Amino acid sequence: MKVPPPSCYDEMHDASGAPRAGYEDYCGWLAEQPAELLRRKGTEAEAFFRRTGITFNVYGSEDAEERLIPFDMVPRIITAHQWRRLSRGIDQRVRALNAFLHDLYHREEIVRAGRLPARLLETNAAFLPQMVGFSPPGGVYTHIVGIDLVRTGEDDFMVLEDNARTPSGVSYMLENRETMMAMFPELFTRVRVREVSDYPRRLARSLAACAPPAAHGHKPVVAVLTPGTYNSAYFEHAFLADQMGAELVEGSDLRVEKGRIAMRTTRGYQPIDVLYRRVDDDYLDPLTFKGESALGVSGIMDVYRAGGITIANAPGTGIADDKAIYSFMPEIVEFYTGEKPILQNVPTWRCSEPEALKYVLAHLAELVVKEVHGSGGYGMLIGPTSSRKELAAFEIKLRARPDNYIAQPTLALSTVPILARAGLAPRHVDLRPFVLVSPGGIDITPGGLTRVALKKGSLVVNSSQGGGTKDSWVLDD
Repeated sequence: MKVPPPSCYDEMHDASGAPRAGYEDYCGWLAEQPAELLRRKGTEAEAFFRRTGITFNVYGSEDAEERLIPFDMVPRIITAHQWRRLSRGIDQRVRALNAFLHDLYHREEIVRAGRLPARLLETNAAFLPQMVGFSPPGGVYTHIVGIDLVRTGEDDFMVLEDNARTPSGVSYMLENRETMMAMFPELFTRVRVREVSDYPRRLARSLAACAPPAAHGHKPVVAVLTPGTYNSAYFEHAFLADQMGAELVEGSDLRVEKGRIAMRTTRGYQPIDVLYRRVDDDYLDPLTFKGESALGVSGIMDVYRAGGITIANAPGTGIADDKAIYSFMPEIVEFYTGEKPILQNVPTWRCSEPEALKYVLAHLAELVVKEVHGSGGYGMLIGPTSSRKELAAFEIKLRARPDNYIAQPTLALSTVPILARAGLAPRHVDLRPFVLVSPGGIDITPGGLTRVALKKGSLVVNSSQGGGTKDSWVLDD
């Protein structure tokens, strides 16, 4: 992508080059470190990630393979004051998302009130008729949520997208912190940073609190359902199961037994109460969805609807990830909370609307255009960096299926420096805080996963597109 304009907000330094609030102690420490030491520590960090197996798989390319997640040692720091405001906004948004999903699968009051067009549901593949009229145990649809935030100024945080289906990346958040503490233990005595290492324990507790009626009278049994070792996020599935003390299972390990979902063990089949699934809806139950699926469990939807198991996240939550639905989130937040949104959306044009489509086509070279169900940085157009040929080809797709796209302005995302060979160099970042939801309330992990675009001038932070990660620090008061 093009080199960012000079107006990009530098999170670490102000216009005079002085450290901003929250970075003073870190910058003081950094100035004391020999350059050679930092380079050596960078090599050690890479070796640690390689030994631990912190990798991901890249699909859809000739060199598709398991790759190391690039890690940068300069942390992204958020002050306690900033985090309190972000937390309020995240809490409000997640409450609204859960209420919205319940409404969609019941009375559709928001549609009846004219606040959301019915057409967004009628032909939406992520809307599951099988969930209509059913309420998940505890009334929780989105047990784990990732809210992607971008920043353009001092207090200008905006929501880029919602991840209510199967948000990933929390294992990298945890390993980034462990790596930083192992390499620079003295730094954490100098800067008071809120911990994130207890996330697996909190996740296990939150999932157990969502156990179905069938679990009453005993400690809930939690398992993690993975598509298998070839999945791009398999490392995370195995990591979280291990850290929670839960079983990691594949579809072939499970079966319906006496109205429950049971997993194979050395002592026979044992019933599961809560299944943290990392398998998409389409592959969850071959009797209900894709018949050819070998990743899920035949009959699990019948057991689920009968109250025999909790599935986290609930089937059908993917409709909240739809980027056309996202464009209505300000109305959704206000409708279900009675409050104005604390966190704003990025301005969005819905290409399904004739006037919006006309504007997008006229300004295609200036905009970012995304598929409504797209993820991972795939299937999108970044106008300012596209050739005339690429713009023309995308225009054809856009005219053919306008309802499949939304468009947004090319934002001047904030930067946090990375440690490059020549020293500190600004790179664009986003932030994915992780949120746990249970009948007892909402639990937001302080910080989250900071993704960084390692290429100079790039706005694409996805690891599949060459991005890396940073440790995210939320400071104590």
